[in-house]
Amino acid sequence: SSGNVIFESPSRTVKKLEATIEEALPEQLGFTSTTIIRSKAQLQKLADKNPFEGMEHSQKSSLNVTFLKKRIRSDLKLPYKVEDRDYQLLGMYGGAVCSIIDLTSNKTPDLMIWLEKKFGKEITTRTWKTVEKILKVLE
Repeated sequence: SSGNVIFESPSRTVKKLEATIEEALPEQLGFTSTTIIRSKAQLQKLADKNPFEGMEHSQKSSLNVTFLKKRIRSDLKLPYKVEDRDYQLLGMYGGAVCSIIDLTSNKTPDLMIWLEKKFGKEITTRTWKTVEKILKVLE
């Protein structure tokens, strides 16, 4: 239900793998979805950058990683505090945007809507805890 799938493939052509999976989803599972592939090495490289150093995923804050299907050049000066919102973008690392949401706010955190407007709909967001769990499984 999370949308996270771990698999091995002899192919190193990410675009082709993503397209193959996207084509198979309607036939095999009855729905369409954008597929975004990241290798163990890419996830480890992100973890090694320690983008959330000194921060904690808790009831007060959510640490998130948004993976972009296509690398996009951004004109944002990072870290970037989104005006009149209780979230900020901390950094952009190899097609991944790291952000933090203040969950103590009374405002609805519409980060996903904002990210789609800024980076397009071909994105997917996971908590940092999920990324760490995936890396543990891959070890």
